[in-house]
Amino acid sequence: MSVAALGVHAQNAVSPYSRFGYGLLRDNATSAQRQMGGVGYAMHNGRQINVTNPASYSHVDSLTFIFDMGLDVSFIHSKDGSGSLSQKGGGLDYITMQFPLSKRIGGSIGLLPYSSVGYSFGSEIKNGSSSYQGSGGLNQLYVGIAGNIIDGLSVGMNFSYLFGNNLKDVYATTTGGSTSLFEQELEVRDWHANFGVQYAYKLSNDRSLGVGVTYSPGKDLMGRARVVKYDVSTNEDPDTVQSIRMQHNFSLADSWGFGVNYTNGTRWMAEADMTYQPWSKAKFATMADFPATSFIDRYRFGVGGWYRPKDRGAYYEVMTYRLGAYYTRDYIQVAGNSVREYGVSCGFGFPTLSTKTIINLGVEYRHRRANPNPLLTENYVCITFGVNFNDLWFFKRKID
Repeated sequence: MSVAALGVHAQNAVSPYSRFGYGLLRDNATSAQRQMGGVGYAMHNGRQINVTNPASYSHVDSLTFIFDMGLDVSFIHSKDGSGSLSQKGGGLDYITMQFPLSKRIGGSIGLLPYSSVGYSFGSEIKNGSSSYQGSGGLNQLYVGIAGNIIDGLSVGMNFSYLFGNNLKDVYATTTGGSTSLFEQELEVRDWHANFGVQYAYKLSNDRSLGVGVTYSPGKDLMGRARVVKYDVSTNEDPDTVQSIRMQHNFSLADSWGFGVNYTNGTRWMAEADMTYQPWSKAKFATMADFPATSFIDRYRFGVGGWYRPKDRGAYYEVMTYRLGAYYTRDYIQVAGNSVREYGVSCGFGFPTLSTKTIINLGVEYRHRRANPNPLLTENYVCITFGVNFNDLWFFKRKID
């Protein structure tokens, strides 16, 4: 692949690696969590939404409604043996809401990305040239509920409508000037579920040790997959080369998440997480005119935490300071190589003076490349921005 011909897409994925499988996978992390390496399996906070583990919803304050929206902007520098290129991407990341249902039960609804696809590059072929473009991704429209079973123990689940279209185009242009387009479309319309458990053991009045576990079952996907050929030069009617049901041909892997954290009251928290997804057992059918895709098991390790000097004081003393890092061995294989990624992040939570709303602003550095043959190396600088609205919607004010 030649990075010199890469295009720019205003979306969350701008990477030729997103050409494979379902694209680049996301990890259900809000802007605040991304500033801490994406951790969250054991974490709960009554003023921040944590979709990573739905068991956290039960910790919302009984009078509080929370709305969280995140955006990001990425600056990417890519290079391979043929050259280098700088570009940018980004867009809306997620929208989530959380609210109490009773004293011990909380709920959440929102829209999250599951995967992102976005790339454009070209190469020379015999008697002509070819170019490759892709766009789309899968999204989750979810509703979640969690309950505090006994003091310290919470369980929860998310039920999601999984939907989206992945488009992968191959343009073949001959030296005679004729151009053909082969387009692969994956149209997903399905459901998905995620279950979580959290337990926090009090070491003292202010200090606690927490653990969290999540499980999302793998499943065959519902929807359609097709390959359509277009003769761009003559504008003839398209020809459907292949059309199949996704069920029994495409599937998602199980996903396990484990986390442990230590919390010191309202002063600081540190957490370590691990994600395991056995993608080597998942199915992804080979379709006409497109190369076979092979998966390997995905691992992700993250560490991070936050620190707040005081509950009251000067503005810089009531701000939240966050730091984190992660390492991922991705689920795709490219020419026999695994794809690996690591990153570091930091950020700040800026409280507003008159409300409980928090502005989250962070910076994240990512490095992605194949291993052992690097193929294409990508370096990202991502700016993450989130607004976490907290309001006492359920508080009955007295009328004088």
